[in-house]
Amino acid sequence: MPNYRKLHDPNAEYTMRDLSSGTMGLTSESGHRDVKITDVQTTMVDGNYPWILVRVYTDAGVVGTGEAYWGGGDDAIIDRMAPFLIGETPFDIDRLYEHLVQKMSGEGSISGKTISAISGIEIALHDLVGKLLEIPAYQLLGGKYRDSVRIYCDCHAGDESEPASNAREAERVVNELGYDAIKFDLDVPSGHEKDRANRHLRGPEIRHKVDIVREVTERVGDRADVAFDCHWSFSTGSAHQLASALEEYDVWWLEDPIPPENHDSQRQVTQSTTTPIAVGENVYRKHGHRRLLEEQAVDIIAPDLPRVGGMRETRKIADMADTYYIPVAMHNVASPVGTVASAHVAAAIPNSLAVEFHSYQLGWWEDLIEEDNLIQNGRMKITEKPGLGITLDLDAVEEHMVGGETLFDEV
Repeated sequence: MPNYRKLHDPNAEYTMRDLSSGTMGLTSESGHRDVKITDVQTTMVDGNYPWILVRVYTDAGVVGTGEAYWGGGDDAIIDRMAPFLIGETPFDIDRLYEHLVQKMSGEGSISGKTISAISGIEIALHDLVGKLLEIPAYQLLGGKYRDSVRIYCDCHAGDESEPASNAREAERVVNELGYDAIKFDLDVPSGHEKDRANRHLRGPEIRHKVDIVREVTERVGDRADVAFDCHWSFSTGSAHQLASALEEYDVWWLEDPIPPENHDSQRQVTQSTTTPIAVGENVYRKHGHRRLLEEQAVDIIAPDLPRVGGMRETRKIADMADTYYIPVAMHNVASPVGTVASAHVAAAIPNSLAVEFHSYQLGWWEDLIEEDNLIQNGRMKITEKPGLGITLDLDAVEEHMVGGETLFDEV
């Protein structure tokens, strides 16, 4: 495996905007600031997604744990960035975030894997600083609006193309698991497709998706809010037709009906229907969300915290959304680490709708941490423990690691 920490990068080695403590003339001679970062490590867990867990170590013997967005590559990028953090105080979270963005600018730090890697470090810094100050992470974001956060369950039926199967699973999740907020996929085969490449929905395909929405929403009635996800699958015109056909049903939101690159098309779809439209998981940093919010091209913004830039960046997006009175429903497919980090932010912002939970069918999701019963009756209580308030169970992490991965060093 290459030594990513010693890769030559002229951009990183010479930049006019070096934000390291030495260049900025920052001192750390008193109080907590004399704590120094000594290492950054990653371990990938083979969950229902390949979760990338991140740990930041210090000379105080305290570590912080975070999570980058799932998939390959982030672990190498995090290893690449470790030298930019070692020797720094962990307390300047915002400066270190910008420092990494600047240092990695030549390697694509406006979006993509680089930002999700930085997100994992940023979450770990919130956990770490909360532990060092002995305060919960939400307190670093300005305090809280709520003691518990609403969780919505991303549901998957046995046959997702069959409306009745989705309706049965909706009823089970509401009645047996206690959720009052759920989501189902609409980008499922209908049997009427003629061409899967052109994004066009024919009449029978639209009627099939309407059937799913009707059966699910009628089955749960007022007992639960129900959203539907399209995963960027449709053309502008087809998205408009679908959203219009759903206006008579009680749809919480229709998520990502078109690809994320074209803001003008997104605005057109959102403003052409009364069906609420949610977008955001494939957009990076506050800069990527700016036009969506300023042009009111969304009804609900849905950033993914371990992908978008971390906890403070999500807070900044939420604040921007609040100026347009747009609520936040955080997309989330994370392990307990990223999920709890999202819940801390959701507690600290006024315009939170809910945080997604995507692992209800994975029996060992909660085994990764020592705490029990994170989600009860569709809510997550915000802990008053320092940092994120959770402790990794390293035995469980080791048991479920991706093949070839190495477990974190002991503290």
